[in-house]
Amino acid sequence: MTAQTQHHVNSKPQVAALHYHRISKLLDVRFNDGQQFQLSAEFLRVFSPSAEVRGHGKPQLVSHKKAVTITQIVPVGLYAVKLVFDDGHQTGLYSWDYLAKLGAQQKELWADYLERLKQANSNREIQLAIKQL
Repeated sequence: MTAQTQHHVNSKPQVAALHYHRISKLLDVRFNDGQQFQLSAEFLRVFSPSAEVRGHGKPQLVSHKKAVTITQIVPVGLYAVKLVFDDGHQTGLYSWDYLAKLGAQQKELWADYLERLKQANSNREIQLAIKQL
């Protein structure tokens, strides 16, 4: 391996620690380069890297996830985790690169998400199903 290749391998973000706070529903992500982010379960759910959410070139707007929680964090090799949410969603693999991108762009992504919700006349609140008798 050349020095340039070695530098490229080492420059990729590596997660050093993950800690989920069940009450606040925040995931602490700490990288080996010192970067740290707190990402809410709702944020991670609406920005899931799954094909279901990302679509095939056209991302789907995910709404009504304000109360969603993470029920399980499953390691996938040395490069990602699978997050299992209490709404049953569990198909996205959150690579270290993707978590770093979400952390670095969190404010812009969230503002854009809120604007898209507004444009779609939707919201973040829990959607209640009402049965007619």
